[in-house]
Amino acid sequence: MDNQLKKKKALITGASRGIGAAAAKALAQDGHDLFLVCKSSGEALEKVAREVSQRYGICCETALCDVSKADQVETMIKKAGEIHVLINNAAISYVGLLTDMSLEEWQQVMDTNLNALFYTCRLVVPQMVHRKAGKILNISSVWGNAGASMEVAYSASKGGVNSFTKALARELAPSNIQVNALAFGVIDTEMNACFSEEEIRMLEDEIPVGRMGTAQEAGEMIRLMVNAPGYLTGQILTMDGGWIS
Repeated sequence: MDNQLKKKKALITGASRGIGAAAAKALAQDGHDLFLVCKSSGEALEKVAREVSQRYGICCETALCDVSKADQVETMIKKAGEIHVLINNAAISYVGLLTDMSLEEWQQVMDTNLNALFYTCRLVVPQMVHRKAGKILNISSVWGNAGASMEVAYSASKGGVNSFTKALARELAPSNIQVNALAFGVIDTEMNACFSEEEIRMLEDEIPVGRMGTAQEAGEMIRLMVNAPGYLTGQILTMDGGWIS
């Protein structure tokens, strides 16, 4: 790990469960202090915070924040203070025909999955530029690379995440700030609760390793990316069990 990032603070959105909670546990092992954020699951968020702080002896703060709302993000970032690692993980999905989707549902997916990156980065980047150091990791999806039937809005939002990542990485590279994205395949989290057991089995049959990824594996990959050399920036790395990559 870069010496500049040891014992520094990582902000993780969508941290009450799934990939976000796993990322918190993985980074806490490296001694990162944490600022964990979720929209409404305060009890679950506090449970994660207690676990990592007690087990790893790090400082862990929490905040409820709807990252689709710019004003709430601004308040949350002010509370968080100095941030050295930003992990934009919060996301929602919509499964269904595009023509059945309402304008409000489309806008909510875009606001949560894509616009939230603008809301967080525009406030955190200035302090990183001042320090000439920082890591930004955006959680994307294989559907941002390939597109998925019945998930047009989600695919479009994650495609936007990928382009956002590449462009911001170029912008911030002279300031020694690395910006990357992780495009995950099917990870066994609550986001996949909309699929039946039969649909999950069909998905697993298509994945070369024969199973979904675990949240713990996703968290470990996030940890590796945070610890990656400074020359790694502007990349969309895929972790999908050999499925689409």
